[in-house]
Amino acid sequence: MQVSLRLDSRCVRAFHVMLLQRLASLADVTVVIDARPAGGVPRSAEALFQLETAIHGLPRDGLARHVPVSELAPYRTERPVSPDLVLDLCGDVRLEGTRVWRVTYDGASGEAALLALILNGQTPLARIEENGVAIAAGRLGTEYGGIALASFQDMLARTASLIVAAMSGAAKAVPALPEPAQAGAPPPMPSAGKLGVRAAKSLARRIVQKIYHLCYNAPHWKVGWRQTGGRDLFDLRAHPASGWQVLPDDGSRFYADPFPILHQGQLTLFVEDYIHRLGKAIISAVPFGPAGPLGSPVPVLELPYHLSYPFVFERDGAVWMIPESCANSTVDLYRATVFPGGWVKEATLLSGVVASDATLVEHDGRWWMFATVRNGEGTTRDGGGAFSDALHLWSAPDFRGPWTPHPNNPVLIDIASARPAGRMVKRGNDLLRPVQDCRRSYGAALGIARISHLDLIGMEQVVETILNPGALWGGRKLHTLNEAGGFEFIDGSAISPRWKRRAD
Repeated sequence: MQVSLRLDSRCVRAFHVMLLQRLASLADVTVVIDARPAGGVPRSAEALFQLETAIHGLPRDGLARHVPVSELAPYRTERPVSPDLVLDLCGDVRLEGTRVWRVTYDGASGEAALLALILNGQTPLARIEENGVAIAAGRLGTEYGGIALASFQDMLARTASLIVAAMSGAAKAVPALPEPAQAGAPPPMPSAGKLGVRAAKSLARRIVQKIYHLCYNAPHWKVGWRQTGGRDLFDLRAHPASGWQVLPDDGSRFYADPFPILHQGQLTLFVEDYIHRLGKAIISAVPFGPAGPLGSPVPVLELPYHLSYPFVFERDGAVWMIPESCANSTVDLYRATVFPGGWVKEATLLSGVVASDATLVEHDGRWWMFATVRNGEGTTRDGGGAFSDALHLWSAPDFRGPWTPHPNNPVLIDIASARPAGRMVKRGNDLLRPVQDCRRSYGAALGIARISHLDLIGMEQVVETILNPGALWGGRKLHTLNEAGGFEFIDGSAISPRWKRRAD
């Protein structure tokens, strides 16, 4: 198949070169380019990118960087081209008798449309369309809301993932949500002529935020707990009227990612224990009695790199843990030798992959691992992207492995429902999955999804409920849900003044 990629010759980016390389690596695909001038982003936006790079210390080798037109030379041809398919990144291709796939963001084409949505604080819905019909779709996301360049580059990377998935025949769908991303009609997209004003306001907000962060260490996460009384959030689909108790911290650290386990009659809660002075987290644990925590969490696992999301479970007479270690580009399995401590590494389940919040479930005779992945598995071929919007699956005959990636990875691109948020639970024949809704920001809300299909062909889910912080759970975020032994745990963020913290 001969594929023609339509791009703007006045604004050739590293993104285009990466996309061309990935397309050319597909079997039976030959790629040529159609590089002509088009209406790209205004110069004021490029000035904003330069300012953000300087202020935020962003790398200068990202996907948005301009590259010489000469880098397109391997894909140029002097002969007339009659492609089998045109991939239109600009939205201006009009050809009779030729298949055209147009890339759109909330229905509009081009980089300016994507950047306008980012500056408007919206969650872009990317679609690969043929004659107005979606071939593939995904909600694009970022962990860098408020920084236009970082968000732009994350979303360009995930656009490439979506295009390659569609070309590979692994078409992606985006699930419906129980509530709209915005209340009422979305705000109008700014025209290219207004980008300068909006960029100036965005930059002013970032300066204010940087000053604010000098006085506050935000976010400061906290863990909430309660006794379920037989009805948990999977039943209630709302915060309990009684509200939540808070696991106290001393201000020099915060606790997050609560994972409880009932082992030999004792309920123990494992948490991410983030120490502000060190700038990284360890895994700590605290026992629970009938009235709540019996003391403060104590360290049980510390490594040279950041650890979080201590996915803990019992199997074959032992207690196991898979903590998130994406800072090490691995997914590792540990076994407790002196519970709740004495953790020894039993195996590296995945390596060379930046996987967030690995979550296991046994389903239909196989083990499944869910995790969001920032880059391509074992490589950097995705060029980065967000940590929370691309769901990958692996399967294995045993939780120790060997783990095989799903042939249709990523099985879902959706910033509103891809990233795991705790253990999956079975209710009758239903498999319910807590998910993170990161449309507003990372970990902003908690969703409950029902998995309707899971096998080697694919995964489908329906998000049935989205829970937000509110009067019954203070703070600005809500992003984990787990339960054991009649207790239920969540977490979210608050603000902790730096000057009130005690030294470790």
